[in-house]
Amino acid sequence: MRVKRKRSGITVRAISGTYVVFLGIDASKKARKKLLGFAIRRTDWTEEERYWLRGLKTFKSVEPEQVPGRSYPTYEHPIQSFQWSDYTAKPDHRYSYEVVPMYGAPKMMQEGGSVEVMIETESTDDGKHAVFFNRGVAASQAYARRFDNRKPDKVPDRKAYIWLSRGLEEAMLGFIGRAKNKNWGLRAAVYEFNYQPVLSAFKKAHKAGADVKIIYDSRKDQPKKSTLKAIKQAGLPKKIMIPRRECKSYISHNKFIILLHKGKPQEVWTGSTNFTKGGIFGQSNLGHVVRDKQVAQSYLDYWQMLSEDPKSKKLKESIEDHTPDLQSSPKKKAVATIFSPRKSLYMLNWYGDSLDAAKESAHLTAAFGVNAVLAKVLGKQKAQLRYLLLEKEGDNRKVYAADKDVQVAVGSKLGGDALYGWTEEALTGLNLHVLYFHTKYMLIDPLSSKPLVISGSANFSDASTIRNDENMLVIAGDRRVADIYLGEFMRLHSHYYFRDLIRKQKGEHVDSLRSLYLAEDDSWTRDYFKKGTIKFKKRVLFAQ
Repeated sequence: MRVKRKRSGITVRAISGTYVVFLGIDASKKARKKLLGFAIRRTDWTEEERYWLRGLKTFKSVEPEQVPGRSYPTYEHPIQSFQWSDYTAKPDHRYSYEVVPMYGAPKMMQEGGSVEVMIETESTDDGKHAVFFNRGVAASQAYARRFDNRKPDKVPDRKAYIWLSRGLEEAMLGFIGRAKNKNWGLRAAVYEFNYQPVLSAFKKAHKAGADVKIIYDSRKDQPKKSTLKAIKQAGLPKKIMIPRRECKSYISHNKFIILLHKGKPQEVWTGSTNFTKGGIFGQSNLGHVVRDKQVAQSYLDYWQMLSEDPKSKKLKESIEDHTPDLQSSPKKKAVATIFSPRKSLYMLNWYGDSLDAAKESAHLTAAFGVNAVLAKVLGKQKAQLRYLLLEKEGDNRKVYAADKDVQVAVGSKLGGDALYGWTEEALTGLNLHVLYFHTKYMLIDPLSSKPLVISGSANFSDASTIRNDENMLVIAGDRRVADIYLGEFMRLHSHYYFRDLIRKQKGEHVDSLRSLYLAEDDSWTRDYFKKGTIKFKKRVLFAQ
């Protein structure tokens, strides 16, 4: 949902997803004069709760001795930024945000005309698309303070797992659980498959009479050994398990489930989440349900191709006959499906062309670095902001790092003694290899009237296009889906951008990286209105 309000030279644009509300703020030339920042008050009309937000920075002349870990009310120490996000929002809630410009001098501030925006957060499920992001912050201040950095298994009553899942596990198990009798069926294609509650859910569906069949990767020792061990432990019957053996140098990288009713496909669960503890609770992941019989049929047709364990050449021909290369974006509010392996890199280049065509902004996640095709596009000098969320920078960093408008955040965590006022962070220990980001999605102009969301199992790589078993959704013109994805992207980008900055500075003290204090005049606004700067572009992108 998107709402925009203006008063006394101050403009506020609110964008809500499911768990995130993002505020973009703008000010006229007159309204900027002697502007010290913004106080923000949130009202939760659903839970009948109202309070002023708090921040970490202070005016030195007012609060010279900051207390580590303490926050300060924004009506005394205002926010000096033209972007702000509420990461504590909940789905299906009605909120209002009162943004109050504060003027004058720190010890004698005066309120300007406030701007209030009323907005409702999205439901995780609108009947056609249901989108579930886990917490995705494998190391965070919130986890450290809430659970004292204990491993999830050491926290009573599964409280840490529930917090980390943020509904992803519950949605996954709920989807499988809908196959409750002989009228229902499940067709799954899995890569890593060893989380016992998921396997037990499949077993329960089978025992209830549902028609269950699961294709699993049986090409290499891992994940094959782990999967076979988990299948045996869960007691899943061999007759419902279909090994994928052909093309042993490739991987069966899918993570999707099709729900059937009386033999007819109804909906699909897909996304980046492997059926493992680390996939659900550790690294950043998502599950995306599409309730569209045509989309579900497309997945079922693909599943049937895989179930025959065909050789690569035959499979590629069948797949491209079934889902031809896209020549343009799908029509508005349409969903296209793309499956792999394919005969050529055409679709990878199509993703690159889509990235290149972004008019306002582009947002990309990459677990294993940026592919050369996409890096070349990002390396072009452009006015638009491009955002990257990376597990690691990869070999092509020099190609895209040349453009300062590419805003890169790499997975990292905060250390201890070098960080004034911050709690040391620790990883959950649930993941051995990919620790932070495992999502595979691209957003093109998400704030426009015609956003494009590309999401699935494929890593935007050569291998994911022409070798591995993969699936992708291309969703055009759905602003609700785009807002949900954008909110989660910016939440994670903000979280890791600061940590990545600390990492690059090799543990230097935080106050050498950013001021611990607020500016005591309106000088902080200058870069936001200096054309060509990153702050200028962010203000324009999110507020106008």
